[in-house]
Amino acid sequence: MMEDQQNTNQQGHTSFLIFSASLRDNSINTRLAKLAAQVIGKNGGTVDFAIMSEFDCPSFNQDLEVDNYHPEGAQEFRNRILANDAFIIAAPEYNGSMPGILKNMIDWVSRFRPQPFHQHHALLMSASPSMAGGNRGLWSLRIPLEHLGTRVYPDMFSLATAHEAFDEDGGLKDKTLAKRFEDNLVGFMNLVEASKHYPCIKKAWVEFLGEKTDKETERVE
Repeated sequence: MMEDQQNTNQQGHTSFLIFSASLRDNSINTRLAKLAAQVIGKNGGTVDFAIMSEFDCPSFNQDLEVDNYHPEGAQEFRNRILANDAFIIAAPEYNGSMPGILKNMIDWVSRFRPQPFHQHHALLMSASPSMAGGNRGLWSLRIPLEHLGTRVYPDMFSLATAHEAFDEDGGLKDKTLAKRFEDNLVGFMNLVEASKHYPCIKKAWVEFLGEKTDKETERVE
C-alpha cells in the first residue's frame, strides 16, 4: 500500500490519508472515516485508509529516545503523512477532549526531524451520540496540530446523534446532511489540490513572462 501510494502521488493525483482515532470495533468514527473515503474516491481523490492500531505507540517517555528510537506506530504514521498530500481524522470525544492515544501518537511523531506535520493539510471530523457531535474534542485536537504547523481546515465536521445517523449502506440518512458532508470534503479537496499545484503553475507563468524566480519570491503581482 505504501509503495503504491507513493507512486500514485508522484503521478500528480491528490492523495489523502484517512483514519479513525478509535480502537473500538464498529466505532461510529470509523464508520464516518469510511464514508469520507467513499466521498473522496467518488470525487477523484486517492485514498489511503488506515486504522488507529497501525499508529499505536507506547506512552511517550523521553528516556526511551536512545539511538534515535521511534516507536513503529510513529514511524508508520510519519511515512503515511509524507506519502500523502493531506490527512483526515475522525476522532471521538473523550471527556470533552481528544483521545489520549491520539495525543500520545502526535507527541511521538513530532519528535522526528524534519518535523512531518509542518505545512501538511488536515481535516478534522467527529461522530458522537451526543447533540454536540464530539465538536469539543476537535477544538482540543486543533491545538497541537496547528502548533506543529499543520494547516487545519477551518470547516470541521461533527455528526450529532451519530448512532442513529447511518443507513444500512453506511451513508447518512439525512440527505441534506449528506450533501453538507460531501460539500465540506470537496471544498477541502479543492484547497489541497490548489496548494499542491499552484506553486508549479505560478513558477511556469513567471518564467513565461521572462522573469526569473528565486526562493524569496512568495507572491506574483
